[in-house]
Amino acid sequence: MKTIHTIEFRAGSKEELLPDFSPDFPYIASRSSLENFAGHFVPWHWHKEMELFYVENGSIEYHTPNGKTVFPAGSCGLVNSNILHMTKLPEGARNSSSILHLFDTSFLGGQPGSRIERKYITPLITVPQLELIRLSPATPEESALIDDIRASFLISPEEYAYEVKLRAALSGIWCRILTLVRPVLENMGTRNKSNDKLKLMMIFIHEHFSEKLSVSEIASAAFISERECYRAFQECLHITPAEYLRDYRLQNACHMLASGQESITAVCHACGLGSSSYFGKVFREVIGCTPLEYRQTWQNSDTNRQ
Repeated sequence: MKTIHTIEFRAGSKEELLPDFSPDFPYIASRSSLENFAGHFVPWHWHKEMELFYVENGSIEYHTPNGKTVFPAGSCGLVNSNILHMTKLPEGARNSSSILHLFDTSFLGGQPGSRIERKYITPLITVPQLELIRLSPATPEESALIDDIRASFLISPEEYAYEVKLRAALSGIWCRILTLVRPVLENMGTRNKSNDKLKLMMIFIHEHFSEKLSVSEIASAAFISERECYRAFQECLHITPAEYLRDYRLQNACHMLASGQESITAVCHACGLGSSSYFGKVFREVIGCTPLEYRQTWQNSDTNRQ
């Protein structure tokens, strides 16, 4: 099981790039602890693959355009395909960890256009209301399903027929989740095009974050007005375009500080964060320490783990 403490993006679509994903077995399992991420949160992102998770310790907030959902230890959730989401620690929470199944729906449905895909996959992944499904141990039916999800993480790659056993387990879990959400499936709504426009603007920011950017330029990437741009960011991400740009620049700065030897000045210029004094001020406000303290903490941490 791979431990993840940062996210990377695909060069073209700017979706999250999942490590060790292969076409002949489009699945990975990972363990995530928010304490290991810069700022103790995972920034806004999306991916085509489904994200099925179990919270082992603490509690985790999942944010989507429709709002916030808190998952305490012992609960599970499913993030739908291509849904914008971010995760963070609830205020005052510590020592949270979760384990995740990340898989392309072809892992269950087989080849595109198959009967299984049409009947059991497409109806769920195309419903705009189903951004995030929460499973609580307080509900008997969901508690039994959570037990099976936990058990599915125990299937070892060393076992004979591991791939078949894992697909069978996830297929059974998928069918039971479908049964739980059938009332929503029967009342399908229309697609939210604001999310598509927002993704276009996010892609533009990811490609040009090191440059000076105006809200007008960001809005033009989605062929909308500045007013619509502000509304899309506020309604979906609950922040302004400038705040998203700042946070994305800081995430890149954190990655450079933790993994490289560039000077602080070089890092702030590479990430479009202006002067060293401004960089230090914003970094401390958002991350909670100076860039140098962050570098020393994370590079020492990496050395200790080796």
